Order: sequence, then C-alpha cells, then structure tokens
Amino acid sequence: MPRYFTLDEANAALETIRPMVATLLELRDAILARSPEVWPVIEKAAGNGGSKAAAQVEHEFERMHALVHQIQDTGAVLKDINQGLLDFPSLREGREVYLCWLYGEDEIKYWHEIDAGYAGRQLF
Repeated sequence: MPRYFTLDEANAALETIRPMVATLLELRDAILARSPEVWPVIEKAAGNGGSKAAAQVEHEFERMHALVHQIQDTGAVLKDINQGLLDFPSLREGREVYLCWLYGEDEIKYWHEIDAGYAGRQLF
C-alpha cells in the first residue's frame, strides 16, 4: 500500500527531494557529456581494461542508482529522470491521484489522475 501525501506533506518532502533531483540531473548530464568517449570503450572492454572516463561513468551511475532509491524511499514516484518529474500518491475525493511536480517548479501546483500522466495535469 503506497504512502499517501497531503499537498502540504508533499511540498515539505520537496525540501529533501529537490537537491537529490538536482544532483541526479547533474549526474545524468555528466554521463551524457562523456558518452562519445566512453561508449566505444565499454563496447570493446566491457569491464576488461576500461578507461578512467569509463570508471567515472560507472561511479556516476552508482550515485544515480543510490539517489533514485533515496527518492523512492520517501514515497515519491520518479516518473522521468530526464526531466526530473515526480508524482506523490494522494487521495482526492476518495480516489487515488498523483500530486505532480517537475524540477524547477517552486512547489506542487498540479495533480492528475493515476492513468492520465503528465499530459493530464490539472491546476489546483
């Protein structure tokens, strides 16, 4: 059974989650920036020999993995790592909905039905 957030609880959780998402997006960008250098090494070596850049990318992936789990442990649902899109399970008029937050937004201002996704966001 998921944890249900009130709007106030979800906004309070953002104080902890926001810096984690910022770091997650920075790591993602660093990995993508290194991809032209690293992917040929990974294809050839696959753990045998490697390179300093490949080792750095591996470390960044490990940090990303840990951050994703920390975010999920709060009860939030990471929907899109590329945008920093999060949903918080909530109850609205007796049914389960998501409180929706996109990295860069000051606070949660939107909600959507479980099956509606980002495109179905509605302003409070």
